[in-house]
Amino acid sequence: MRMMLAAALLVAGLVGCSQAEKTGSSPAQSHLTFMAKDYAGFDRNLYPGDDALPMLRKRFAFAGYWLNNPPGASVNTWIGKREIMRKAGFGFLVLSNGHIDDELQAQKKKGVAADALGRKDAADAIAAAKREGFPAGTILFLDQEEGGRLLPEAAEYLFAWTETVAHSAYKPGAYVSGVPSDDGDDGKGHKLMITTAQDIQQQVAKRHLSPIALFVYQDGCPPSNGCTVSPPKLNGSGTPGAVAWQYAQSPRRPDATKACVKTYAPDGMCYAAPESKIFVDLNVAGSADPSRGR
Repeated sequence: MRMMLAAALLVAGLVGCSQAEKTGSSPAQSHLTFMAKDYAGFDRNLYPGDDALPMLRKRFAFAGYWLNNPPGASVNTWIGKREIMRKAGFGFLVLSNGHIDDELQAQKKKGVAADALGRKDAADAIAAAKREGFPAGTILFLDQEEGGRLLPEAAEYLFAWTETVAHSAYKPGAYVSGVPSDDGDDGKGHKLMITTAQDIQQQVAKRHLSPIALFVYQDGCPPSNGCTVSPPKLNGSGTPGAVAWQYAQSPRRPDATKACVKTYAPDGMCYAAPESKIFVDLNVAGSADPSRGR
């Protein structure tokens, strides 16, 4: 899950399956674990396999769980795995893949409005959450990959999605950028910055919309400490009130991670354990079950 700098980055973060995921690569020389107060979690596009769960559970309290095909993927390998993961002791970050602005523009040309598509996708996510057995009150996070201030169509789509979920048995959330982006200037020569998370918080307050739980990505070092043994504190994400923070991505973003490059494997990936070929994105949350999906 991350800001789409170019189509080639569809392999990054919570986005589509990369070549390394298909082939496996040398694991990083780090041992990941979760701490006493903040809890560590992982997400990845491909389900890691039933046999990997005991190893992963030693290091992670919760896992991302896709309700539909992850970005860039043509299948969803997480379907039907909720009960297996619950019995293994995992909490959940329940994720639903959304649409980037170019896709919304293409749908608009076909006569499909962004808000209508948001309501349809939300209905699909609600139905999928029910099929997977997630209880009422579970937070469903809409995956939105582009950073900076929301473009008009993206805002229409996102808020239609979140409001539809808010009026169901579930609660709305969004996976969005917590990376500061250029937002012009104040007319006095002072550069302005904004994150997608800040824009959403401002629009929710201005429009009097339903609260949206935020799962933010900010892998820049700092505030992230990279692919490390001890996750950073959740309150260091730069987004006050965030439910969860994705602080490391596989593959790493070179420009953002220069200060912590040595914490990643030589191939740029972040592996779940030294002995593992399973690469992951790393998250920290204030709960062992951030979506309340157990």
